[in-house]
Amino acid sequence: MRSLSDTLARLAKMRGANPPTSPVDDRLTDLGQFGSNRGELEAKIYIPKGLMPRSALVVVLHGCTQSAAVYDQASGWSHLAEDYGFAVLFPQQTRANNANTCFNWFVPGDIRKDQGEAFSIRQMIETTIARYDIDRSRIFITGLSAGGAMTNVMLATNPELFAGGAIIAGLPYGTATTVPEAFDRMRGQGLPSVDKLQSLLRSASNHKGPWPTIAVWHGTSDATVLPANAKAIIDQWRGVHGLAIQPDIGEMIDGQSRKTWTAADGREVMEFFNIKNVGHGTPLDTSTGYGRAAPYMLDVGISSTLHIARSWGLIASFEKRVKADMDVTVAEPSVGFRPELTHGQPASGIQKTIEDALRAAGLMK
Repeated sequence: MRSLSDTLARLAKMRGANPPTSPVDDRLTDLGQFGSNRGELEAKIYIPKGLMPRSALVVVLHGCTQSAAVYDQASGWSHLAEDYGFAVLFPQQTRANNANTCFNWFVPGDIRKDQGEAFSIRQMIETTIARYDIDRSRIFITGLSAGGAMTNVMLATNPELFAGGAIIAGLPYGTATTVPEAFDRMRGQGLPSVDKLQSLLRSASNHKGPWPTIAVWHGTSDATVLPANAKAIIDQWRGVHGLAIQPDIGEMIDGQSRKTWTAADGREVMEFFNIKNVGHGTPLDTSTGYGRAAPYMLDVGISSTLHIARSWGLIASFEKRVKADMDVTVAEPSVGFRPELTHGQPASGIQKTIEDALRAAGLMK
């Protein structure tokens, strides 16, 4: 087992080997005051011009060594919000809280309901809802690494607040309370039993349901947060959703494995993207026009940003899906949302065919 000092040295070396490659295009503004802010976080926001009342809100949590602006530039969330008309809130860690700007997903005083960083994030969400007339039924949250772990903290402690969450290279809730324990869990060591994982989630709040949908994204070659954590997150959330161990559907999307679990009413309530031969970071497909490669932001031919937004109904779905039996199906567009713009570029192929049909039917301009 590596010592804590060895792990810290390795992380420092990784940071030195991955300096920023270009200036940051900061499109975000300060949210301003948002309550008592017990966790002493900062809050950045992107509001598209002409945001309609009752719009959706996406909360995005950056990873260690990143800032809100860095993560936004690389992930493409504010550009997607601009094209499709929803708000994006970016909680931002400070070096006073954590020298590596990691959200403190393992500190007991920061991960309990109405305490510390978790409470600050709740307060900035409530401020955004009131200020911009956000639809409370369409609030979503996602994050990478420590931001993914804190995403799980928010979903566990405030499940009534979110319609869905997407955890990228993150960790299960409540499994570490010290720095050494945090590093052990990142290595996949000492993860609790399924029963304990589910008990930790149920005890995080008094909520009895309905529960937010859960998406888990993880690279099979992630050596920073080992893939065992993805399985633990799935096991943790299966209990409240009443799901079996095995998924109901297995398919290939953009060359990657996607497994889904459905509730008794037929809704897809949990999905797992298992990204083959990919290390630690957010999967991107920069050819879509959304996002750019950067440290821990990986251009691997599949856009987690786009797929997550589609799963939440924020943009229409046009991706080709290949089922396990290799039958090819095309997902139907979500009427009422604009088809994917590929960031201002004209549509082509199957997407153009569907758009032409929608125009003919008077469903889009």
